[in-house]
Amino acid sequence: MCGICGIFHYGREETVDLSTLSVMTDMMSHRGPDDRGVYPDQQEGRPTTYSRVGLGHRRLSIIDLTPSGHQPMSNEDETLWIVYNGEIYNYLELRKSLIQKGHIFHSSSDTEVILHLFEEHGERCPEYLSGMFSFVIWDSKAHKMFGTRDRLGIKPLYYYDSGTSFVFASEIKPIFQSGLISPQLDLQSLDYLLTYRYVPSPDTAFSKIKKVPPGHFFVCDQTGVHIHCYWPYVPQLIEGVDEAYLIERIRHLFQKSVKSHMVSDVPVGLLLSSGLDSSSVLSVMRQCSPYPIKTFTLGFEGGERTNELRDARATARMFGTDHYECTIGPADYQTFFEDYLFHLEEPILNLSGIAWFYVSKLAREHVKVVLTGQGADEPLAGYTRYLGERFSHFYRLVPSPVRFLLRSTVEATCRREALRRAVRSLEERDTLKRFHHIYAVFDASMKAQLYRREVAQCLAGTSVFAPHVETLQKRVEQRDALSQLMYIDTRVWLPDDLLTVGDKLSMAVSLEARVPFLDHEFIEFLEGIPSALKIKHLRAKYIWKKAVQDWLPPKVIDRPKKGFSNPVDDWLRNRMKNFAHDLVLDKTSACARYFDLNYIRSMLDAHSSYRRDFHRQIFLLVCFEVWHRRFIK
Repeated sequence: MCGICGIFHYGREETVDLSTLSVMTDMMSHRGPDDRGVYPDQQEGRPTTYSRVGLGHRRLSIIDLTPSGHQPMSNEDETLWIVYNGEIYNYLELRKSLIQKGHIFHSSSDTEVILHLFEEHGERCPEYLSGMFSFVIWDSKAHKMFGTRDRLGIKPLYYYDSGTSFVFASEIKPIFQSGLISPQLDLQSLDYLLTYRYVPSPDTAFSKIKKVPPGHFFVCDQTGVHIHCYWPYVPQLIEGVDEAYLIERIRHLFQKSVKSHMVSDVPVGLLLSSGLDSSSVLSVMRQCSPYPIKTFTLGFEGGERTNELRDARATARMFGTDHYECTIGPADYQTFFEDYLFHLEEPILNLSGIAWFYVSKLAREHVKVVLTGQGADEPLAGYTRYLGERFSHFYRLVPSPVRFLLRSTVEATCRREALRRAVRSLEERDTLKRFHHIYAVFDASMKAQLYRREVAQCLAGTSVFAPHVETLQKRVEQRDALSQLMYIDTRVWLPDDLLTVGDKLSMAVSLEARVPFLDHEFIEFLEGIPSALKIKHLRAKYIWKKAVQDWLPPKVIDRPKKGFSNPVDDWLRNRMKNFAHDLVLDKTSACARYFDLNYIRSMLDAHSSYRRDFHRQIFLLVCFEVWHRRFIK
């Protein structure tokens, strides 16, 4: 795992400033404390014909710990140069195949495999890779850059195209260090943020800073940057087979994935929650390793409802792990909040994000690599919202007057925001609009009260639906609505929220986090399984629970989902109340610039008095305020 960056000036007369490139590279030292490199290296006296291109790399050594894995790396005649971040789990098979075709290797690194694969297959090379990755290759013969990102967006890749120059990086901050662009808020992205709680690809919260979408590659030459999709995968429904076959296939693919994710030249641990998914990973890790696995868990002060320590401890004992744990509270949240947004770089509403940092910090004291249970809920129907979608058709068969009475009662008396959103979504027949009701942190009526008039005018006429979301929904519109929702979540919610948080907060402490549930072969198989087998008899993850019933006891399989959840709703009523109020109600705040403070005050009061649960909205506004102060100023 590493950090990569680079600059490409389209004009041949323009040159890369190597001191700027060094600053960009070292801005990501936390992503790679073991080694650094830049291209061109002034000390090696590279020809000036290459000077309009610069590449930077910070290395966290996981595979091939020797100097031969140093980057930027070139092919034999130095016509190709690569900077790469990630892990390729099938690199040994690819290496063997490439050797048979006559390619000669000088290291045992997966980086060199990618270079030779590009020589062999060009722009199709990502199609052959299994793993998590982002990399960029400078092709000096063709005078163009090629860059790509893994199918599910586990590894990030950002870029900016000025029209005369192109700059890319694993994080956004190095792009600003290039001096080619300054941080500015994008208003349309702000609207997406308030809807989805993150900004869907290819946009970011910053104006003109883009993300390469998962499963895409770019080609950048003198005509500009061109984005292409290499994984337009549309699941084919698996029909005519029994459950036993599906269960056996699921078990085989998952065991294969976990085993491949454990390949490393350094020890591998596990972030262990109390739930089914990380426990399933642990079960297979234990099958693959003769040695005790190191496991790491986090709990919360005053979080009896959500604390996972006791149950995770029991699971660790069951599998004989070397177990470590820590506890954090609201003071830790407040102390780390600014640094949290600095590392995250976008004001994503993720209530467990800060917890990810602290449990990653604990793990980094003992290992360099951990596996996680991320990525199971989206393709296997693990979220509560999927239950509502599964049975929404039956709800709409209820007579209209009865539904109206239910909706009116919930709106008038229920303070639980999730239930209110669920009832609104069940009423909507249009699939995309129903999804919007499920996700929206601030719905249209709330935004109408939240935005200052001039902001609302700027956003008038814009669509609440991100184009990327609409494109994905149309791709699978022939499948049932639940399958559509899971397909979108796997390609939008997962990479733009959960995986972004997982990558940024683990790499902040130089820890590599791997996600065996997101092996693309495993995902492709899961997405072909009928949704009726993912939720059956009101049981979420039905087929997955059947698959692991020989690995885990029923008390673990049926344990309620928590996933590093925290009692932030209570904290915002007491120990974090003043912290939140002081930030978002300040008359000089960013919130005051874009939002109506009287409306925000009414939300804070309603939440504090238990009349409504606005903890998601308040936490998002706090994130936005701290982020804006840190980056936009």
